[in-house]
Amino acid sequence: MEATKESEVKVTVEDVIFANHLLKDIVQHTPLQHNAVLSNRYDCRLFLKREDLQVVRSFKIRGAYNAIRHLPEAKRNNGVVCASAGNHAQGVAYSCQVLKIHGKIFMPNTTPNQKVTQVKRFGGDQVEVILTGDTFDDALAEALRMSEEREMPFIHPFEDPMTIAGQGTIGLEILNDVTEPVDYLFVGIGGGGLAAGVASYVKSLSPCTKVIGVEPAGAPGMKASVDSGQVVDLERIEKFVDGAAVRRVGSINYEICKEMVDTFVTVAEGKVCTTILELYNENAIVAEPAGALSIAALDLFKEEIRGKNVVCILSGGNNDINRMQEIQERSLIYEGLKHYFTVNFPQRAGALREFVAEVLGPDDDITRFEYIKRNSKEKGPALVGIELKRKEDYEPLIRRMEEKGIQYMELNKNPTLFNLLI
Repeated sequence: MEATKESEVKVTVEDVIFANHLLKDIVQHTPLQHNAVLSNRYDCRLFLKREDLQVVRSFKIRGAYNAIRHLPEAKRNNGVVCASAGNHAQGVAYSCQVLKIHGKIFMPNTTPNQKVTQVKRFGGDQVEVILTGDTFDDALAEALRMSEEREMPFIHPFEDPMTIAGQGTIGLEILNDVTEPVDYLFVGIGGGGLAAGVASYVKSLSPCTKVIGVEPAGAPGMKASVDSGQVVDLERIEKFVDGAAVRRVGSINYEICKEMVDTFVTVAEGKVCTTILELYNENAIVAEPAGALSIAALDLFKEEIRGKNVVCILSGGNNDINRMQEIQERSLIYEGLKHYFTVNFPQRAGALREFVAEVLGPDDDITRFEYIKRNSKEKGPALVGIELKRKEDYEPLIRRMEEKGIQYMELNKNPTLFNLLI
């Protein structure tokens, strides 16, 4: 490993090969599956690297185990500390159980219950889960404090050369499994460890492969950093894609990605939700939001990838079933099929019945209706949610409301009120 200043840190092919040797009896060599549905949709040969089928249902076990194994035995036996939104925590927990060492795992309070439960299951009596703060960064601060106080090694989810090398073994497996050169490789980015590791290996052995880094629109830390020429802290982030929602990407990862990743793009959270639902309905694949990032970006490259060999890393499948209603809602809004309004109905008998009969289209459906001022229903506005069968039905709906002289406000176009009321 070459390691001096952050700007000079590299992850070599040899680092990844050695990590693969350490991991071969611990992790699954996950399948690289041809996907007929996506291949037909984009007129290409598309393969999914199924890290959702990994032993902890995400790629994070690779980097976590490799980093822990590289610790001196005396330090390792003193126990380890980590911070995670979920998947890295599971990787560390699983590693602690295998190596019979103690682990303290800090997770945000907003982490889906399914991930918390899985961490406890994988770690057993070897780990202690501590929920703190609302974001990964909050959990990180507490974990670092304890690491210093107890002199326990901190296992970073992405800002560590050994973690990065562990994630790079995905690239090794991809190149070992393909029968033809990979033209495009799509990989999601949170802190950047996966992209840095995979790109380091793939670009060294297959320089013609175009590596596309994909971030959620609400947390575009790597793209913002590359555009600015330095690592930046995002003032605020959208937390929905929890596995990729970090305010600051890793400095080492930034240095690697800006050199090795060809293009950085962002996708809307609603598009991610649509992708999750399509993967489930069309392929019976359960993907978590961060896991679906790479596939959600394909529409942005549909002309470029036609006729090409394409690989998307499906990085995780730890999706809490309780989130599915929110995922469906976000997808409908993104696709233009779900709209929310505040409506001031005329203060006369039959106004609501007239709205249903003469304003709604034959296929439109009211999915939510409630008076905002519960103690003054006769005078206050109503919150109305309308679901359309086709997005083309939106303009006729608006036209009929205006023709009827109905006073309304579109909440979908007012983020402040939307977040307050919906």
